[in-house]
Amino acid sequence: MTKHPRTVVVADANVLINLIHVDRLDLCAQLSGLKFVIPDHVHDEITHPEQRTVLDSAIEAGLFRIAHITDPVDIEALTELIAFLGQGEAACLILAVRNGWSIASDEKGRFRREALALLSEARLFGTVEIYLRSIKAGLISVEEADTDKLVLEKHRFRMQFNSFQEML
Repeated sequence: MTKHPRTVVVADANVLINLIHVDRLDLCAQLSGLKFVIPDHVHDEITHPEQRTVLDSAIEAGLFRIAHITDPVDIEALTELIAFLGQGEAACLILAVRNGWSIASDEKGRFRREALALLSEARLFGTVEIYLRSIKAGLISVEEADTDKLVLEKHRFRMQFNSFQEML
């Protein structure tokens, strides 16, 4: 039996927190062709006790693995990036560039500009894309995604559309 290649996706804290809010971390593990990793720096950013418990349970269940930055050159680059990005965002960027991985992040501004300069746009996506891929894969319905959208809006994550149906 031949294994199908998987795209490795480095998950940023904002995407993980969004999925925790709606109890959908499992979508990451169910998406065919994708394998999600979490930089240890991002793991450290999840400090709310309930969110950390959910994330740690997902890691223990094998839904995610933790990635570490150990190469001295990468550690130096991390130090430089932290001057203008958060630790988690900087770690995601370094791991994606070094390993040819993609990034799941909802960050805008400087992070997005840096990521687009170093990666192709196809290697950068966020919560909305995870939902769209999940709907197309039959993992959730549009109605379920729209219900989650309302919950996420209560947690200050606004999407610029009324229904996921518009995005399909």
